[in-house]
Amino acid sequence: MHIPYGLLSTEVSLATAAAAAPWVGWALWRVQRRYEERAVPLMGMLGAFIFAAQMVNFPVAAGTSGHLLGAALATLLLGAPAAMLVLTAVVVVQAVVFQDGAITALGANLLNMAVLGVLATRLVFSGWTRVLGTRWRAAGVLLAALVSIVVPAAACAAEIAASRLYPLPLVLGAMTGIHVLIGAAEALITLAVLRCIAAVRPELTAGLLGKGGGHAPDPVA
Repeated sequence: MHIPYGLLSTEVSLATAAAAAPWVGWALWRVQRRYEERAVPLMGMLGAFIFAAQMVNFPVAAGTSGHLLGAALATLLLGAPAAMLVLTAVVVVQAVVFQDGAITALGANLLNMAVLGVLATRLVFSGWTRVLGTRWRAAGVLLAALVSIVVPAAACAAEIAASRLYPLPLVLGAMTGIHVLIGAAEALITLAVLRCIAAVRPELTAGLLGKGGGHAPDPVA
């Protein structure tokens, strides 16, 4: 998912950076205005967990590997604005310190992972709960986590195709096909982590899994 050097044209790199910047700015504004200080430690811990989890790759198929993105987990626990900031911090540190993803592709990586992954989670899970209420919430979590991987993968394919490196049908099929498998693993890991958190800190996951009192975090907050 991290786009390396040489895949994106200058025009696509600039366009994706311009698209990602307003969303990151909006997330920062919303967090400063609406989030309480007690949310900061959770953001930090979740950011550290996602950073470490992204460093662990697991084999998928045909010699490819995947890793936890964490957009769904962060969005469900923190809401969309804070999740965007957490993913932004993770992606920037990986690019600048560990050279995981090109600096020239930083805008694209932020757009795909920190913005589209979060928004996909928000739209799917909010739509699920709006239609079905508290029924089958765990299935809603699984679907949101799966989509949070496939949507950024499709966006990445479109960016590579727009850079005229490969034709869109070829790169889109390759990216989405593999990332459906990666997304399935992401979904299972996300649900497992949420269940673990619910066992020790149920107030953090109230309503997410259709159990307990309270309500699910507002992904728009």
